[in-house]
Amino acid sequence: MAENTKFLTPEQAARVDRSRFDAEKIDRPTITYWQGAWRRLKKNPLAVTAMVMMVVILFFILLGPTISGQEYVKINAALKNHAPDGQSWFGTDTMGRDIFCRVWIGARLSLIVALVCSTIQIVVGCAYGGIMAYFGGVVDSVMMRIIEIITSFPSLLITLLIMMVVGQNVGGLLFAMCITSWCGTARQMRGQLMQLRESEYVQAAQMIGASPARIITKHLLPNTISILILNLCSSIPGYIFTEASLSFLGMGLSSDVISLGVLISQGKGKMDFYPWQLFFPAAVLCIAVLAFNLLGDGLRDALDPRTME
Repeated sequence: MAENTKFLTPEQAARVDRSRFDAEKIDRPTITYWQGAWRRLKKNPLAVTAMVMMVVILFFILLGPTISGQEYVKINAALKNHAPDGQSWFGTDTMGRDIFCRVWIGARLSLIVALVCSTIQIVVGCAYGGIMAYFGGVVDSVMMRIIEIITSFPSLLITLLIMMVVGQNVGGLLFAMCITSWCGTARQMRGQLMQLRESEYVQAAQMIGASPARIITKHLLPNTISILILNLCSSIPGYIFTEASLSFLGMGLSSDVISLGVLISQGKGKMDFYPWQLFFPAAVLCIAVLAFNLLGDGLRDALDPRTME
């Protein structure tokens, strides 16, 4: 027995170098859903261009009137209809007011109107669609019929009628544009939440006695945040264009309020002799709408969970 016993040599008994095994190990860092979406968004050149455009627009909206050194309400009869130069970068209007300042002040108001309308659309649409999807049955049927009745009327006609009744002011414009816009969001959220309400975590929350409001706000809506972000970015350019169109037609804000639509409406009559009074507001409007549309397309691809790295 002793003769058959084999002993390990010092080389065989030496500790194995584990680095050889680590070299063959596939190590990939774990990334979250939002980290992956941000990576995909950064790889989209059009989306990056849109973000740069939006940063530039926001910079001039916030600081443009300050860095120009001009006042947007100051009337200067000696400089009326003055062409763009080193003093007035976008020229002046028929009352000698600086168009550069007025364009960015108007863009500020147009953007605020679009953001407020989009926020109201998301909040009302989520609440309405969440109630329909969670309760279902008769509640879902009745609430869906209400949406169908509201959407059966032309939204533009309703907006014009409301503006004629409440007057051409910011509050009336917000109410007129938001009164029917939430219906599409409510339908979209209803479809998404009806799929999520059968999930196991929703049923578990129901079993432990969670209230419907808590289930909707804590379990259902957070799982649709990507859809809400995409909806928000897609609706903002629509509201900007709607405000400009109504003001251009004379049915939006009054002429004493500065917005991109009002400036375009005022500049259309001087297009033959003073084209800069129409060109610069229209250019800022087009660039802003284009930036939001490109960003919305980029977010749609980046937030798609089926997109692979």
